[in-house]
Amino acid sequence: MDTPTTPDVSRLVLDFMQMQEFARDPFVIAEGDGIRVRTTDGREFIDGLAGVFTVSLGHGNRRIIDAMTAQLNTLAFAPPLHGTNPLAIELADELIEFAPPGFGAVKFVSGGSEATEAAMKMARQYHVNSGHPRKYKIIAKYGAYHGATMGALSAGGGWERKSVFEPLLGHFLHVHPPYCYRCPYGKKYEENCGITSADIIEKTIVAEDPETVAAVIMEPVSISSAGFVVPPKEFFERLRETCDRHNVLLIFDEIITGFGRLGTNFGADYYGVVPDLIACGKGMSSGYAPLAAVLVQEKVNRAFLGAIEDRVEFHHGHTFGGNPVACAAGLAALRQIVEEDLVGHAKRMGERMRARLEAMKATYPMIGDVRGAGLLQGMEFVADRETREPYAPDVKPGKRVERAARDRGLIFRCSPEYVAFSPPLVSTPADIDEMCDILDASLAEVQEGLPAR
Repeated sequence: MDTPTTPDVSRLVLDFMQMQEFARDPFVIAEGDGIRVRTTDGREFIDGLAGVFTVSLGHGNRRIIDAMTAQLNTLAFAPPLHGTNPLAIELADELIEFAPPGFGAVKFVSGGSEATEAAMKMARQYHVNSGHPRKYKIIAKYGAYHGATMGALSAGGGWERKSVFEPLLGHFLHVHPPYCYRCPYGKKYEENCGITSADIIEKTIVAEDPETVAAVIMEPVSISSAGFVVPPKEFFERLRETCDRHNVLLIFDEIITGFGRLGTNFGADYYGVVPDLIACGKGMSSGYAPLAAVLVQEKVNRAFLGAIEDRVEFHHGHTFGGNPVACAAGLAALRQIVEEDLVGHAKRMGERMRARLEAMKATYPMIGDVRGAGLLQGMEFVADRETREPYAPDVKPGKRVERAARDRGLIFRCSPEYVAFSPPLVSTPADIDEMCDILDASLAEVQEGLPAR
């Protein structure tokens, strides 16, 4: 038998990857089938992250592949400067039906960074068109990740991704997140919280002068290298009231949380709060084509309608926005989600996974907190559960658990302090149990090897 050779990855620059280290043991995925992937050296893994919160309907999905193939045989590209195509029209109609109430228009783009950038630009132009041209500042939160392009990165709040590119764009303000497990304001949610994190946003708007603030951008659930934050429901209720009071648009970054991930159509539905703009992507096409969008409330869309000479149209575009092949993938994915009630299925599977994670917390002292919604669930590790003291920076328990699980054939999201699951929406009860079994065994291994206090 031929000895497999190590793939030469020296000409690649991968995302957030130290290539010198990666080249020593490259992880190269060659095939996918359902919720599993295989590498070039023949190893098989459960994809407990759905690619990167993306492949919601699994690998090798014939319905999506056939829809894209049919469209490739019909029209692969439509000139966006001249018009649109039937698939984009169909998808826009069905997205509006799937979205929370009040949305009336869709702006198609190709990826999450494009979507959050477009949403923030739309918010600024909305105020210009509405007679408030001084409303230009954007408020976001520390720890957020809104994408890698300069505007999206400027809105993001994690120094790990942005510090090497500073100075970034101006007029982006940041507030601390509603991180109840480690409240930045020293409060306890069940005792004296008062939703301080929401009050701080209003105080910031007032301090900056409401006539200069265009929008607040937030993820319903935030998961990045800077943390995993699941806000209390009251946070967004208060935030919606604040934005209405000061004529500030509320943008939800639902690149991760849209299309059933939280066991609801959108994160907006999970929290029962309707934003003015929703940036969505990732699971929108189940990863089969680059596809994202901004969903626009009708009241916002009306500010962009007028005569040509008024120049109130949205001054923004991308070459592949509304691409017919991408829209074919999006239509097939959305219809499968709706017809098979995969949103309800995600809720049920999320409850099953959550019960297993809570049981593990009772077993392993290293687990400080279990949190999440739908099929986005995870746990944070601590050296001391009572004080919530984290492990020393060099311990990195999350990385240790991720490595142990990968050795057992499971991929998921991790940082030094947490691990999180975001498996495909089509995962079965048996799939969920298998993932949890592997995690359980990995936790047992890591707990045994952690330094004693």
